[in-house]
Amino acid sequence: MSYSKSTLSKAAQKLESRRSKAQRIQMARHLEVTEKLPIISKYENQLSETGLSVVKAIGMGSDAQEYIKQLSELNLAVQDKIKSLLKENGYPEDYLEVPYTCKNCSDTGYKGGYVCECRKELLRQLAKEELASVSESEKCRFDNFDLNYYPQPIDSVLGVSPQRRMSDILEYCKCYAEDFDTESESLYMHGATGLGKTHLSLAIANVVAENGYRVIYDTAQNILSSLEKEKFSYSGSSERENEILDCDLLIIDDLGSEFSTQFTVAAIYNIVNTRINRSKPVIISTNLTESELEAKYTQRITSRIIGNYVSLLFLGKDIRQLKNAF
Repeated sequence: MSYSKSTLSKAAQKLESRRSKAQRIQMARHLEVTEKLPIISKYENQLSETGLSVVKAIGMGSDAQEYIKQLSELNLAVQDKIKSLLKENGYPEDYLEVPYTCKNCSDTGYKGGYVCECRKELLRQLAKEELASVSESEKCRFDNFDLNYYPQPIDSVLGVSPQRRMSDILEYCKCYAEDFDTESESLYMHGATGLGKTHLSLAIANVVAENGYRVIYDTAQNILSSLEKEKFSYSGSSERENEILDCDLLIIDDLGSEFSTQFTVAAIYNIVNTRINRSKPVIISTNLTESELEAKYTQRITSRIIGNYVSLLFLGKDIRQLKNAF
């Protein structure tokens, strides 16, 4: 599972901040307790001496094991004395321990060569915050997608009830999100404006990000603007392009709303074609019909989308207008 450099950097900074804060708290507590109970310093010196004795015992040969056992018992006895002293004076027994947020990894993010669960959870949280910074993702969930806005009567042209069609699409999107992996299908959400395409694509993004996958969501206009800015900058960086091409799930909202140029058409082709070749899923939402899509992006791009994406045709009336009518 991949994350952006900024997300990884933020996670590392957050862990370092947690670790430093915990160590500062422990230092303050230690000063407080040893000032009130100087004998604790004596016991701590004994523990230090025990540790040095263990190191020296390594060269004792066959006698080392028994000696180390005795030192260990002495060490535990001294620790018990410190805990008893703390308790007798109104402190918790673990008051002098470093209060790490995660005791498993001591806020390093790693334990025994493996990534700690605390770091995984932190990355998931930061990824969701990143998603929320460019969208109203927190408001777009499966449980608040209201099917009552969709007409129940059967559409005379399509021969299906919009409400029934949207109920099926909702269930499909739920399953897609829960079962998502890096080889999931790409989705082509299309239909008139205001039918819930953005809502469901963000609902998918929320679940997928929560499950630890790297999701990039943005409008086509913003994505293409960032790529154009990077392309014609003096830095020579391809960081944004690499993120868009390599992330676990790319969601391009409102394709077709951007101003069309040779660059934008070429960029869309590169995104669509590269991610198909890499078997990386994309969700595209658009208000354009298939013929309008082809007129704007050429048949070469349209055929790749139509031929490789699962088509989800949204039906109904503009929900935004319906909500404003109430």
